[in-house]
Amino acid sequence: MEGFEYGNDGPSLILAAVDGSVTSLRAGAYAAGLARRQRSELVVITVTTTPALSAMAADAVTVLTQSAQELGQELQQWAKQEMHRLELQARFVLVHGDPYLEIVRCADELRADAVVVGASTKAGHRLVGSLAGRLVKAGKWPVTVVP
Repeated sequence: MEGFEYGNDGPSLILAAVDGSVTSLRAGAYAAGLARRQRSELVVITVTTTPALSAMAADAVTVLTQSAQELGQELQQWAKQEMHRLELQARFVLVHGDPYLEIVRCADELRADAVVVGASTKAGHRLVGSLAGRLVKAGKWPVTVVP
């Protein structure tokens, strides 16, 4: 089975998506525990985005993109401190773009064996579909959705 080592029944690389929401922080904690128990490599990805409404004003795009980047850096710094506190090693990826596309790209590039994300708390996602739902439907890797 590709990606799994002989004598190891778990994933060798886990990709955890963390965006600062409560459910994504739970997902990060779950992924860290899983990585520790399975002796897996852990990669934490944060995808910053610019709200669609910002396209109406060119200056707003710049300001919002910079703000999103700063928040993403702060979140990743916090995550690094948590990993250090837990005595765990992790790689950190910070990108800007569409969360679904960037998580898929990163998981494919890293040949992730598992993806861990937080469940969406937005009511509209029941109708349109959430990030987690889209990742599950992609069917490329096992996806754990943490409530």
